[in-house]
Amino acid sequence: QVQLVESGGGLVQAGGSLRLSCAASGRTLSNYAMGWFRQAPGKEREFVAAISWSGGNTRYADSVKGRFTISRDNAKNTVYLQMNSLKPEDTAVYYCAQAYGSSWPVYRDSRAVNYWGKGTLVTVSS
Repeated sequence: QVQLVESGGGLVQAGGSLRLSCAASGRTLSNYAMGWFRQAPGKEREFVAAISWSGGNTRYADSVKGRFTISRDNAKNTVYLQMNSLKPEDTAVYYCAQAYGSSWPVYRDSRAVNYWGKGTLVTVSS
């Protein structure tokens, strides 16, 4: 059984930066693709970013491309989401997710997710 624990959320002003971390326990992180999703109040959970098992391939939602960077450190069983140039529209609960396989599928939604973290709140003030 895999447990994912997010950290790093908080309050930040628009234009600022924040770095989220997701620590995994149980099965080694290196064998699986990882991703980040977010959900704002009253809205559906949406895909943010994903990274392959090796870290060599990444995918981003158009809304965050160029501003967010996903990375991983398999030795530490940790995946990161560096968020720069934050906007109020980025305010949401951010969820760490582990995929079923070593790469993220073409479909960028929850169908690819095997395990979810409990989420960490990111609030961006204007």
